[in-house]
Amino acid sequence: MEPALYLIPSTMSDSPVANVLPPLNIEIVREIRHYVVENIRTARRFLKRCDPSIDINAITFTTLDEHTDPAEVPAMLAPIADGQPVGVISEAGCPAVADPGADLVAVAQQKGVTVVPLVGPSSIIMALMASGFNGQTFAFNGYLPHESRARTEKLHEMERLIRTRRQTQIFIETPYRNNRLIAELVSTLPSGMRLCVASDITGPSQEIITLPLAKWAKRAYNYDKIPTIFLLYS
Repeated sequence: MEPALYLIPSTMSDSPVANVLPPLNIEIVREIRHYVVENIRTARRFLKRCDPSIDINAITFTTLDEHTDPAEVPAMLAPIADGQPVGVISEAGCPAVADPGADLVAVAQQKGVTVVPLVGPSSIIMALMASGFNGQTFAFNGYLPHESRARTEKLHEMERLIRTRRQTQIFIETPYRNNRLIAELVSTLPSGMRLCVASDITGPSQEIITLPLAKWAKRAYNYDKIPTIFLLYS
């Protein structure tokens, strides 16, 4: 294998790996012995799901998460200088997209290291694909602010961008707050605005529904504790 930085998408649910990842990805993870991961336990479990014969004890894992000192990041590329590939695995979905792995990719680009992104699931893109919203211009906002006033201001800012730029707004919430978020959107934003709720993407209970907020106000739902992504558009 080329000594490069391989960005390896992981599964977002317990669906079989073969349902969401191409065979090439499995071939690549069989060969890599150095990984930079957001969560070691999750990464080990993912690799075993890719191929149970992988010797996990022969693999070196380095953690890169929101608590990692930026000064420690460049050293994570050291195996590449020795002619060995390095893989990056996120907690779920595509690494370096709303993910700490982006810091390592930035260093790799600065150093002229080859970066190889692999095909795999992205909740942001898959939800947008299925929403029926504008896919020409969109923004991923991550988590909304926790503080009430800042949160309301952010919602109204997204409303303005939808109205003035025709820009789809995408965001997430801590899973146990999903139901409360929908109720908050219903009470804060215009009733004609459309909300897409995409839950358990690629999983057995996948559900992607787009409705005006007025209909969400009358609908029975329960998305608490289920990985979910939200999209707004007019």
